[in-house]
Amino acid sequence: MLFTSIVALVSFVSLVAFVLRFLRRNSIRNIRGPHVSSRLLGFEYDIGRQDEAGGLETKWAREYGPTWRVTGSFGSDVLMTADPKALQHIYHKSAYNYAKQTAQNHMGYIMSGPNIVWAQGQVHQRHRKLMNPAFSTAQLRSFLPLFQSVTYKVVDKWKSDLSSKKDMDLFVNQWLSRAALDIIGAAAFDYDYKALDDADESALAKAYHGILKDINFRLPEVEILFRAAWDYLPFPILKLFAYTPTKTFNRVRYVRNLYNAYGRKILREKSADVDAEKRSHGKDILSILIRANDSSDEKTKLTEDEILAQMYTLTLAGHETTASTVSFLLYELAKHPEYQDRMRREVMEARGRVAARGDAGFTAEDLDGMTLCLNAIKETLRLHPVVTHLPRVATKDDVIPLAFPIATASGEAIHEVPVAKGQVIDTSMLVYNRLPQVWGADADTWNPDRFSRLDDHKQTYVGVFANLILAFPRLTTIAYLNLYRTAAGTRACLGWRFSLIEMQVFVAEFVGAFQFSLPDGAADEIQCAPAGNIMVPIVRGKPDLGTALRLRVSLVN
Repeated sequence: MLFTSIVALVSFVSLVAFVLRFLRRNSIRNIRGPHVSSRLLGFEYDIGRQDEAGGLETKWAREYGPTWRVTGSFGSDVLMTADPKALQHIYHKSAYNYAKQTAQNHMGYIMSGPNIVWAQGQVHQRHRKLMNPAFSTAQLRSFLPLFQSVTYKVVDKWKSDLSSKKDMDLFVNQWLSRAALDIIGAAAFDYDYKALDDADESALAKAYHGILKDINFRLPEVEILFRAAWDYLPFPILKLFAYTPTKTFNRVRYVRNLYNAYGRKILREKSADVDAEKRSHGKDILSILIRANDSSDEKTKLTEDEILAQMYTLTLAGHETTASTVSFLLYELAKHPEYQDRMRREVMEARGRVAARGDAGFTAEDLDGMTLCLNAIKETLRLHPVVTHLPRVATKDDVIPLAFPIATASGEAIHEVPVAKGQVIDTSMLVYNRLPQVWGADADTWNPDRFSRLDDHKQTYVGVFANLILAFPRLTTIAYLNLYRTAAGTRACLGWRFSLIEMQVFVAEFVGAFQFSLPDGAADEIQCAPAGNIMVPIVRGKPDLGTALRLRVSLVN
């Protein structure tokens, strides 16, 4: 019955898409691009089936230039670009003229409800105005002792396990996920999720583990078409799809219902009649948000459902994505022991300065002064971006400028691309991050030292950190990462500084205490797999393990 209904829906949408293509002026038909294996499934199917994230897109960029045309689902023409000037235009100069694609954005609504990343236009502005005070630089830096205390728990646990053995193999991303979950619980809500304290993972940690992969990795053809059809349907109908009785949507509902139980409990504890004094002085993000909401005009207040959606978003954003980035960093250090040694010397020298002045831990200035560590974070965000590509839809006719001209099918060199209202533009962060024109001839290799030689003034500005668009995993996550990660520009990620400080603490403490190497026979074990439009680490040939990155850990002598 369900399958029949989906087939009927897909058939109807195919007809609608054909009519729209016939009526809509196509301004990108002269742009060159690759053939795909199925005009019905589109390029999304091909890049979702590739072994390593970004392989196909990088190949296309090398053949056609940083901007090309590709066939999307239902035979639609999609403009795909990694051109820095095009990205700057779409995410900075004309951000509100490029809306989120419904098919991509609605999955976020199904998972969490009406959060800030799902919202658009004036609704997004209302959300952002109320959330801004909770993400000031001073506020975020005040969380440094919390980041350190949670990280010390992991360090102490690993040291204890290593007291009777030379080394051990660990799925480091899973430990980092649990640590990140405890951090976001305390910082955002003044609540202990107990992800690290339990003998086993907490119920919430277990529910979240691997969810980004599970709802997007190698989707069946019928589900690809089912989700793609959402672009052509009104919101009241889309809301009904939250109750789709499939494995994917059952999982989504379970996690949302489980989290809402946590969220409502946290909100009850912060209500005025429970502890008005504590509530009025709370430094956590939720307390600040509630105070801003209480003092806001009735028309601009957030509803309880909207606040719960923000809480879900913050929690999920603080789970797998930061852990994934730091895990990839440790993986690269395992492959580059010489750089790992240099980083460790830098950490030890900084620790010596901390001890000399009588302090117990690093300050934010100490962390910022560790250039090698900071460059390793930048380089990992560049080579292993959590978000690999992100679609936008032009809300009006426009002209997208290009930094690097491309040749049309007729051989003409063009420096800009006119797009019509309704045109889908798929922006490739992964390809941009590997453009030799921007990053040098070794753009495909992990080399943190590049950030010591790059001239920022010669680059087109696209991102808030290291000129990387969508650099940060905080406020990101979910099936379609456009959800919990907003891009640079008018929708820049509110919590990017939070994420950076958290990663700096993880890296400094772990590299200072432990040596990381590849387990025996694991040189080709790690797969940087595409799951929808995000990159996740999995064990090659064993996707059922979920997101997993195994490293050998030993104590530093």
